[in-house]
Amino acid sequence: MAKPNEMPDPDTTLLHTALFTQVSPEQAKELLPHLKRGVFSKNEFIFREGDDDQRMYLLEGGRVKLIRESHDSRVQLLSIHAYGEVLGEIPVFDPSGGPRTASAVAMTNSTRVSWLEREALFSWLDKYPRVAVDMLQVLANRMRANNERISDLVFMDVPARLAKTLLSLATRFGEPVEAGLKVPHDLTQEELAQLVGSSRETVNKALMDFSNRGWIAREGRSIIIYKPGMLIRRSRR
Repeated sequence: MAKPNEMPDPDTTLLHTALFTQVSPEQAKELLPHLKRGVFSKNEFIFREGDDDQRMYLLEGGRVKLIRESHDSRVQLLSIHAYGEVLGEIPVFDPSGGPRTASAVAMTNSTRVSWLEREALFSWLDKYPRVAVDMLQVLANRMRANNERISDLVFMDVPARLAKTLLSLATRFGEPVEAGLKVPHDLTQEELAQLVGSSRETVNKALMDFSNRGWIAREGRSIIIYKPGMLIRRSRR
């Protein structure tokens, strides 16, 4: 288990997170003494489904995946998060508090995370209520994205969802290379299938089809996108 650093974070980490984009450096500094920090190894849990804490986490470095586990130990990958994103805000803003609805797991070694307790955050929001409005707008955008994902699961076929998922990963993690755009997703075949919302066999079949058409190439846990335009067109069918 990672050990928290009780000293304030010297960086204005808050300024690089979605919920705090409208916060001034002066306002952010008032929260810094309340920030705690932890460093997590790959596959280490940052928080677990069912926990009843009321902390909001800020991702400073590395990647984190959110997962849910069924009663028979099946695991579902919900989302992937990277630098500057907020994790675990639901128990903080839910009046009834926990329990947490998902677990957060570090995907890379030396994943760096800071967190705020609900009491410290709300005391600060009482002083700057305008910031709460900005936060609501960000949370509304997250709800919109979740609704879109649910709609995709209902109305789009697997190749379309896969194309959309690859484009999303490319936008967030893509690295330009001579051949095209390299997307190091760091996912197993099963996890990629979970992210698409289908079986591993069906997603592998769609990947093979994309590869045979010359749109992509697979390279370990990375994908090279040669023709993003074709993926865009396929994601809209």
